[in-house]
Amino acid sequence: MDIRTNMIAGWTLAASGAALGLAIIGSMVYGGERPEKMGYAIEGVEAEGGASAEAQVPIATLLASADPAKGADVFKKCSACHTINAGGASGIGPNLHGIMGQPIAAKPGFGYSDALKGVGGTWDWEKMSAWLLSPRKFAPGTKMTFAGIGNGQDRANVLAYLNQQGSNLPLPAAPPPGAEASPTGAVDPKAQEAIANATANPTAEIANTGTPTEAAPSLDPAAQEKGARADQ
Repeated sequence: MDIRTNMIAGWTLAASGAALGLAIIGSMVYGGERPEKMGYAIEGVEAEGGASAEAQVPIATLLASADPAKGADVFKKCSACHTINAGGASGIGPNLHGIMGQPIAAKPGFGYSDALKGVGGTWDWEKMSAWLLSPRKFAPGTKMTFAGIGNGQDRANVLAYLNQQGSNLPLPAAPPPGAEASPTGAVDPKAQEAIANATANPTAEIANTGTPTEAAPSLDPAAQEKGARADQ
């Protein structure tokens, strides 16, 4: 009886030792430390605390090469909450037909959050880009749980697709070379001013700083008078 008891105790001790050894080996091979950032990185999705490098490119630049067909593919992930056909019913989110150029948070028959109502303005290219980049940053407190589209070209493609669905706004003017987008996805105000000035005064040149320089000065009055005499 004692021999049988000792054998059982021995096997139990051996099994415990083997399990402990396997646990130690497993922790050495696979590691058991807590990662610095939880979860998995997803390509094109904005990381907490900052946007991807592509998100810093002005949306007007990306729209020049936007493909609405590719935007339709990206929009499929939005179709769980939104319809986009004319007269379509609202779901978890509002119907988006003709949304570009319309007042923000004003689609009839949908209950918007106070956060989005407080933004004001219309859904222009810059605002829609900023919203798609990060709804929570665009309207803190929004009910929208979508993480955002960090890939700038994907976002431009979606904008082009949305614009085709009952809006047809003209594309924005391309910013000067070297202009960067602000954290909201909009072009820097100095660059916008440069575009406006360059349009109003075609003789001005846009410098690398994004501000227009004066056009070349004309001849002084004495030189003009001498030239006029020579012509007579």
